[in-house]
Amino acid sequence: MAGGGEGEAAAAPLLAHVYFNGCPGCAVDRWKAENPGVPYRHFFHIWIIILVCCLPISSLFPFLYFMIRDLRIAKRVEDIGFYAGFVGASYMIGRTLTSTAWGMVADRIGRKPVIVLAIFSTLVFNTLFGLSMNYWMALATRFLLGSLNGLIGPIRAYAVEVCRPEHQAIGFSLVSTAWAISITIGSAIGGYLAQPTEKYSKLFPANSLFGRFPYFLPCLCISVFCLVILISCIWLPETMHKHKLDKKEDQETESLIAHLADSGEFFQQHDSSPSNKNLFKNWPLMSSIILFCIVSFDETAYTEIFSLWAESDRMYGGLSFSSEDVGQVFVVTGVSILLYQTFIYPQIVKVLGPIKTSRIAAILSMVLLFTYPPMTHLSRLWLSIIVNIASVLKNNFVVNVVTCSFILQNNSVP
Repeated sequence: MAGGGEGEAAAAPLLAHVYFNGCPGCAVDRWKAENPGVPYRHFFHIWIIILVCCLPISSLFPFLYFMIRDLRIAKRVEDIGFYAGFVGASYMIGRTLTSTAWGMVADRIGRKPVIVLAIFSTLVFNTLFGLSMNYWMALATRFLLGSLNGLIGPIRAYAVEVCRPEHQAIGFSLVSTAWAISITIGSAIGGYLAQPTEKYSKLFPANSLFGRFPYFLPCLCISVFCLVILISCIWLPETMHKHKLDKKEDQETESLIAHLADSGEFFQQHDSSPSNKNLFKNWPLMSSIILFCIVSFDETAYTEIFSLWAESDRMYGGLSFSSEDVGQVFVVTGVSILLYQTFIYPQIVKVLGPIKTSRIAAILSMVLLFTYPPMTHLSRLWLSIIVNIASVLKNNFVVNVVTCSFILQNNSVP
């Protein structure tokens, strides 16, 4: 039934050697069968999509403190952190409320439409965020940006479906690597391009658009990047199987599956899969998910609190950093994560395993937090050095645990 261009096929998710003509998922499976190498082009496309959708998260924190101050919603300087917290959290709240729904939509209509919509929504609402004229507009646009960005679940599924089983580990690592790079690039964009009329007055006069909207330039740069990637999605293949069987093809498929079942191949493939097992009773899986949730909470809280603390005045217990200073810290941290994940982390996991590695990293991460309050008493030179070292260690410990939780989750289910 396979080949011949006659439209005959078998169920591709179960039987990798037969395909439906006209099914995008089968076309991808056929391409994988004919090309056993690593799909670098597809992986790079996935990586750049994840990167561009993560940039609005990391670019915000270097200038969030100053943006809330300029929107004049806080009556006292001490209240800036309170209002900034809602803006920073609104993206993740929207994402939390809709992520499951977007995963269901991706399973129904395909991965590509959800990915394209995520990029388009990032382009639109990130631009509107940079043009926010008041606090409530900033809050609403960030919430909508998170609500309509249902990328993470579908793109992980896409990364696995677009490659052969032996290359799926690379596909899983794309998310962590893209996040590390987004910290570097996004923080640099936010730190160096915010308030351009103050930093680059010759290029951006005070009476220009960027003088009226001092935080529009970093958002605009990211949105232009989104537009380029959105156009490139024309060449992004769909990986979801969409089989449209007529009656004759349906009977042929059933007879083939019955033949394989009689030969024992069907049961050999599926008897060992505990598809009916309740996942909530799978303790290794649930414990790794709980670990991931706790560490993600810690990472998000740290990233937002660090920027607010660093940019607060020393008289309030802060460090009096500028947006460039905070952006520089995040840039150094992002580069360190990339190097650590690429060269050091694999060797540590080989020796200690994911469980011991995550335990040690979690303990060291908690201990390191106690060293932050005394930093306010350091001189400017030593402060810059120590803050960068602490940020590098803290974020690499967190990435350690996150990556280990991904491995544990993957190993907990067939």
